Amino acid sequence: MTMIDGLECGPFDRESFLRLKAAGVHGVVVTCGFWEGALESLDSLGRWRDLVRDNADVTCMGDTPEAIERAAEEGRVAAIMGFQNANLFEGRIRLVEMFAELGVRVVQLTYNNQNELAGSCYEAEDSGLSRFGAEVVREMNRQGMLIDCSHVGDRSTLDAIKASEKPVAVTHANAASLFPHKRNKSDKVLHALRDTGGVIGCAAYRNITGDYYSGPIEQWCEMVARTVEIAGIDSVAIGTDRGHNMDRAIYDWMRMGRWTRGVDYGAASAARPGKAPPPDWFQELEDMRVIPDGLRSVGFNNEEVEKILHGNWMRLYRATFRTSDRYEETQQ
Repeated sequence: MTMIDGLECGPFDRESFLRLKAAGVHGVVVTCGFWEGALESLDSLGRWRDLVRDNADVTCMGDTPEAIERAAEEGRVAAIMGFQNANLFEGRIRLVEMFAELGVRVVQLTYNNQNELAGSCYEAEDSGLSRFGAEVVREMNRQGMLIDCSHVGDRSTLDAIKASEKPVAVTHANAASLFPHKRNKSDKVLHALRDTGGVIGCAAYRNITGDYYSGPIEQWCEMVARTVEIAGIDSVAIGTDRGHNMDRAIYDWMRMGRWTRGVDYGAASAARPGKAPPPDWFQELEDMRVIPDGLRSVGFNNEEVEKILHGNWMRLYRATFRTSDRYEETQQ
């Protein structure tokens, strides 16, 4: 069985794609930026496109559902361009279309701080979706971009689900009722995803998964099964939040950007400030290959395993991603 990972981060290299291929992954949303504005985001996107072009034997741009399916057939890994913040738009609604033209397909409305669009999960109070945020949601619908609410506060997430004409994603988080953490989502959000065709990608990041569900693969898959009980089999997938080639400077940028002179731990804490140990079952990237059997071990049948590994993301991408025909229709 082939697999799609709804979100990974860090600076990929050729080895990253080779290891994903060895793990059975044929599609991955990569993180092109966190805090960057438009110009820096263009620069980052250019580097990602160069990386894909220079390694075309093992990867390709995953800018349409058809390209992702073709990658699986050809034994390559489709790189789906994503950003974990909406700073790249810089308050300019037309930049949504410009970045869509360049292949961006997934954008998170906020990262760890409130922005012009919505409230972050870490704010003391979630402001909800702003007027500009509602405009961006509509424009992302129009331009074939998937709305991601992983780091977004629950109120803003529910607002975005209501405002969007298309299903919304939480690409990398878990159920807060299973492991309480500000980054995880309430049952109310998971029910809203279920009722509107959205998808949550279950994370394998210890800080938001907890030590128990970071044990053997069967225990992580138990978490997936309990998430399915809340959100339904059609709304649960994989979004590991795995990092590539991470070092202290990258963690500092992810957590603090340019917005503070102090220290911020992101999803970590003062008690566990550094890099979180990977789950016991996920010491190497190639270990993702154990997920299918892990899911079967907790009671999923083959059809359900296929939905979690691949089918649910593909259904969502078909509902939201740009295709040439759909784009031409929006311009008439």
